[in-house]
Amino acid sequence: MPDVAGIGSLLADPLRDPLVLRAAIEVVLIGIVGGALGCWIVHYGLPYAAESVAHCMLPGLVLAALAGIPLIVGGTLGLLAGVAAIWLASRAPAIGRDTAVAVAVTSLFGLGALLALSPETPPNLQGILFGDVLAVSSGDLAIAGALVVVTVAGLVALHPRLLAVGFDASGAGAIGVRAGAVEAALLVLLAVAVLIAVQGLGNLLAVAALVGPAAAARALTRRMAPMMLVAVALAVASGVAGLYASYHLELAAGAAIAGTTALVCVLVLAARPLAGRRPDALRTIAASQ
Repeated sequence: MPDVAGIGSLLADPLRDPLVLRAAIEVVLIGIVGGALGCWIVHYGLPYAAESVAHCMLPGLVLAALAGIPLIVGGTLGLLAGVAAIWLASRAPAIGRDTAVAVAVTSLFGLGALLALSPETPPNLQGILFGDVLAVSSGDLAIAGALVVVTVAGLVALHPRLLAVGFDASGAGAIGVRAGAVEAALLVLLAVAVLIAVQGLGNLLAVAALVGPAAAARALTRRMAPMMLVAVALAVASGVAGLYASYHLELAAGAAIAGTTALVCVLVLAARPLAGRRPDALRTIAASQ
């Protein structure tokens, strides 16, 4: 018989630490917003945009750390600077939108790296890049919770329009839905979600919570509502599992959470084709070896 008391202690002991408890709440919040919004990010083909948004924030995050102000304020300023830089680059007639995004993102990320490696390097640089979910404060949780409510409310309000544009962009205009406005609103929600994720997973790992669970959920179902529920469940479960792995194995929390999320995604994507094959098909494959 399994040692029930030992398993209970294994699960309960970390949560007795207030730092780990706050981190667990933050991970759940990231999983909710990342799983739900990530399905639309994957469906609209915006993973590169998600990565770009996260990288644009780096200069603002570093400056916030140097100035001693909340990282979320610096992240917001970084996002605004990224939007302005992308708009200015896109005004050049010789380059396209994707090139403009690449120019702006690499420039801002390089600026952030330059600031981070200056003589006044912020002491929590590793947390900025890779996350420090154990350093999340009660105030950070309050801000993250409010942003999650805003993001989920925005997804609920936009759901019919997102469906219309996502599945028939050309026909959406016939029913009065403007594709450009819907995509712009989705990018705003993406920026808010990245702000939430950066607090726990850092600038380089935040996108894992947005893309990994959604990609895995898409391999399991094609209906959007069930896909979002599956993605949220996978994001929360893999995030909490990564946090426990970090606690018991003494690993970096952000890296453990991102690594667990990626591992779950890979396992689902690898197992899905096998699950979809009939037994007779599997026997045929085996006989041909």
